Formats: sequence, C-alpha cells, structure tokens
Amino acid sequence: MSTSYTSLNQLFKIHPSWRLLRAENAPLIISFLDKVFVQPNVRFMTQADLVSKLDDTLYQLRISEGAESFPRSAQAYLDDWAQNEKGWLRKYYPVGSDEPHFDLTPSTEKVLTWVESLTGKSFIGTESRLLTIFELLKQMVLGTETDAETRIAELEKRKAELDAEIEAIKSGNMVLMDETSIRDRFMQFSTMARELLSDFRAVEHNFRLLDSQVREKIATWDGTKGALLEQIFGDRDVIVDSDQGRSFKAFFDFLMSSSSQEEFTSLLDKVFSMDALTAFTQDRRLRRIHFDWLEAGEHTQRTVASLSQQLRRYLDNQAYLENKRIMEILDSIAQGALQVKENMPKGNFMTVDEPAPDIHLPMERPLYTPPLKVTIDSIVQEAVEEGIDLQALYDQVYVDKKVLIAHIQKELQSKSQTTLSAVIEKHPLSKGLAELVTYLAIASESRFTIFNELHSEEIRWLDSNGIGKNARLPQVIFNRNNHG
Repeated sequence: MSTSYTSLNQLFKIHPSWRLLRAENAPLIISFLDKVFVQPNVRFMTQADLVSKLDDTLYQLRISEGAESFPRSAQAYLDDWAQNEKGWLRKYYPVGSDEPHFDLTPSTEKVLTWVESLTGKSFIGTESRLLTIFELLKQMVLGTETDAETRIAELEKRKAELDAEIEAIKSGNMVLMDETSIRDRFMQFSTMARELLSDFRAVEHNFRLLDSQVREKIATWDGTKGALLEQIFGDRDVIVDSDQGRSFKAFFDFLMSSSSQEEFTSLLDKVFSMDALTAFTQDRRLRRIHFDWLEAGEHTQRTVASLSQQLRRYLDNQAYLENKRIMEILDSIAQGALQVKENMPKGNFMTVDEPAPDIHLPMERPLYTPPLKVTIDSIVQEAVEEGIDLQALYDQVYVDKKVLIAHIQKELQSKSQTTLSAVIEKHPLSKGLAELVTYLAIASESRFTIFNELHSEEIRWLDSNGIGKNARLPQVIFNRNNHG
C-alpha cells in the first residue's frame, strides 16, 4: 500500500473505515455495533431485532445525553449506516425471506478492532510472539529445503533435543513454564483467536463480490454460452485456488475434523483450569471460540454454495439457444421503438383485430352432469346404547422429544460431535417421518448444531407396514457443548 499524500487523501475520502472514524455519531455507531454483533459473535440480525436493540440504546442515551442528542429514529439511523456511500452495514434479503437482514462489513470490523486496541493493556507479552516468528521462519526454510541431507540433519537435531528432554524428565528434572510465560502465550492466543473471527467476514465478503460479479455477467451476457462458462469458472478458480481460498479450505477441513475438535476442547479445558490464568479466563466467549469459528465458517460455506447454485441454474437452462433468436427479435423491436421515439407517427399506423387469439376447442366442452338432489331426513333417531370404538382417536403418532434428545446426548458422551445419521443408526426410527422431523426440529433449535449443505446423508426406516422409506437431507452435525 502506498503512503503518499495522494493515496492517503483518496483513502481518506472514500474508504468506509475512515468515513466511520470521521462520522458525527461515531461513538454511537462503534459502541452499538460492537455490542450487538462482535461481542456475542452474531453473524446477521433481522431488521426488527436490530431496530428494537437500537431503540433501547437510543432511549438510554437520550436520558443521559439529552433528548436532542439523537433526534432520528432507529430505523432511519440503520438505513443511513447501510447506504452504499457509508458502507458500515450490509443490508440484504436472505433466500426465502422478505424481511431485511443486517450484517457488519469488513471495513466496520476493522474499525472496531482498531478502537479496541487503543485501550491500554495490563499485560503486553513479547516472548510468545518472538518464538512464533522464529517458528514461522524455521517452517518456511525447512519446508522449502530441497537438499535431503540438510532436512535430515535438521530433523536429527530435533530428535536429539527431544531425547535429551525425555531423559531429563526421567531423571526427575522437569522444567515447568513460569506464570509470566503462561500469561504471555494466553494473551497471544486470545488476540489471534479474535482476529480469526474478523477474518471470516473478509473472506465471505470476497466470495460475495464474486457472486455479485457472476450474477451481473449472466444477466448482461450476449455472447456464447461456452465463453461465459469459461470466464465464470476462471473467476471462481481465482478465488478458490488463491492463497486465501486454499487457506480457508484447509482451516475449515481441520476444524470440521472430529479428532481436531476433541483435541482443541481438551486443550481449552486444561488451559482454563490453570491457576496462573484465573484473572484472564472469565471470558466465556473465548472458552467456546471454536463454536464461533464453526458458525462463522458455515456462513462462508453458504456463500460458496449460493454461488454454485447460481451456476447450476444457468447450466440447467436448456432453452438458452432456442430463446436466443426470440431475444434478438425483441431487441430489434426495442431498437426500432427507440429510433421512432422522438418522431412519433401521426394517426393510426397499425391495425390489430384482437390482442390475442380466441380459441374454443370442441373437446373443452364438458358433458352434461345432472345436478345432485340431496334428500334431508328430519327424523331424529334414538341413539343406540352400545359401546363405541374410540381407539381411532388414540391411534395418533406421538414423538417424545426428550427421548430423542437423550439419544443425541448419549452419542455425544464419548465424542465431541456426531451426525444425525449416526444417531439414527444406533437408535432406528420407530415413529417414521414424524420422528425424523422431530430430530430436525431439535437440531434447528440448538446453536451448536451445523447443517452442512455441501454434504448430504440418507436416512432409512421402515413404516408401520414394514415398507422401506428413505429421505436425503443436508448433513446434520451435533456438537457437544461442554460449557453450558
């Protein structure tokens, strides 16, 4: 990035982050968005919920700062912050919803992170960062070394160091990390974990830009279908095969691994139980940071899935070539209309008998159907005093949600995550489709459950007549919440 006066002056005028810092209500905007989005790790919020929260905030501020401090309504403020020239909030309509949703933009999250860094820290560690720098340099040098002897020598050196440490422990000389080093590394972990969350929005933003470009190309393309597909897939490869795209895929694959989640959870439990970190481990959000990563990664995956769905819809349009000639004729009519726009012909210049053909087919006329005569018997008969079979009233399907929750919890006792298909394999469906729907309802109510739309699973069961049934649905992943 250039730091010349011209570049910075241009950035000063157009960059959303800089505009936010110069905004008249910057303290309100930054504090409110940090409270409702960043602190609870909320990736999106409906307009009604966000307006309600901002109304509460404005009410409190008008009491303390004066009624004229913030004269506009909450809705007006949100619409202003979401304008293109501001770019502090992203306002959009999710698929299948007619209610606006809001999310932070990467530019706004940069400001929130920077403002948080302005506050003084009680502890600033340098050792862990220096060790991290050394370790990164070693990884790069060793990872690119082509000489086999050099790589073997380095590995032998590491082996000797490990052997020496093992022997020292066996002899009773165990070196423990002091409290200062522990706090240093914990602060480094805390900073990097939060930065990773903000990076998800930047990655998702890049994929959304690509999705927008693809939609625009499809809408305005007038060339051949093959040329358009070549360009679209080329643009997609630029993102997916970029350093950012590959890094995100490797990260998400690692995070989705059951063994990785179990190891990470175990490490968090041990770290948060250390006496040296008592003053630093009160943040429950940091203790469940891997669930926040999963949630943020799922949103990014949905963006990629949306792009793929857009491409599939285009590929499924078999009538493209057939409609091309029609579009050319319509374009020629439109061009002719534009040519005579300024010189309209006088009087009647065209006669049309009917705006559309009026067709009456003989077979469309139905046969005569005599009207049904209903006979009403007004005689009331005495009821027969005999037993009435009420069993049909009780033969209804009832699914006990608590039993299904117990099945899920039982599978999560020995591992940190499991899938719906694995649960049903151990506990087959006895109530059929109603039981499967109840499982899905339980999954949708838990914030620790992930619907992985990139993979699907097939659920099989037998109905009351012993006939096999199956359903295919997105993979449902249940995650264990060890901390409430």
